[in-house]
Amino acid sequence: MSQKLLTNRKALMNMVRRIAIEAGNITLKHFDDAGYQGANEKADGSPVTLADQEAEAYIEPQLKKIFPGIIMVGEETANERARPDLSQHEYFWLVDPLDGTKEFISGSGEYTVNIALIHNRQPVMGVIYAPVPGELYAGYTDPDGTGGAILWKEDSNIEKDIHVRTPPAKGLRVVASKSYGSGTKLDAFLSEFKIEKLIKKGSSLKICAIAAGKADLYPRFGLTCEWDTAAGHAILKAAGGTITNTDGEELLYGGDDPKFLNPEFIAAGFDWSTTLD
Repeated sequence: MSQKLLTNRKALMNMVRRIAIEAGNITLKHFDDAGYQGANEKADGSPVTLADQEAEAYIEPQLKKIFPGIIMVGEETANERARPDLSQHEYFWLVDPLDGTKEFISGSGEYTVNIALIHNRQPVMGVIYAPVPGELYAGYTDPDGTGGAILWKEDSNIEKDIHVRTPPAKGLRVVASKSYGSGTKLDAFLSEFKIEKLIKKGSSLKICAIAAGKADLYPRFGLTCEWDTAAGHAILKAAGGTITNTDGEELLYGGDDPKFLNPEFIAAGFDWSTTLD
């Protein structure tokens, strides 16, 4: 059954959805809209909570049940284990058990659980669950190039297909990080476009907003890691969008960077590079 799931990624996506929701429920046990107390600091200076650690400890064995032979690279365990040689792995998982830890600590509900499947360095299936609003985004691309992306809302139990939108003539909706400032590089980049509105969002919900046709562009010139973007990349790709580096080349995963750092990137629902020609 496992091998069939590698080519029937919609079925796999639905299995991973359940894992993401349960991991999200684990984080909710620690969430407080007045703010989280007791965060620790990792070696790189970034914060970590019990919610991050417990969610990842749940996700890894669940993924192992589906594919015992596929390794998982998670944000928390990546800081504890020797880096695997991913060049020897056709498939691997990239997981951020709690993307948007700063939002979580502040009491904001704009954090997510991110799970992505990587095949030959490309994201082919992704699930992002936002536990506080009860929203789940997911997408997949099968080996034949077909696929799709969905948004499911817990309160209504309604699932709908999502797609990127054609940028409107009145200007672009741009999403930017809540936790990291705009910066002169971002301002210079955006000066090349007609902007209708700048929206601040936490975590990978910025990428999801583009996939759902609620925004058009997310330029990121600060540091991010591969587990921050992989699931959103898979969903955005399935919805008709792209995540590229600043030269317009699609992001790849499992490269040589010892810290799994991404290059600066642009997430978009349209071919942004043609605008700059």
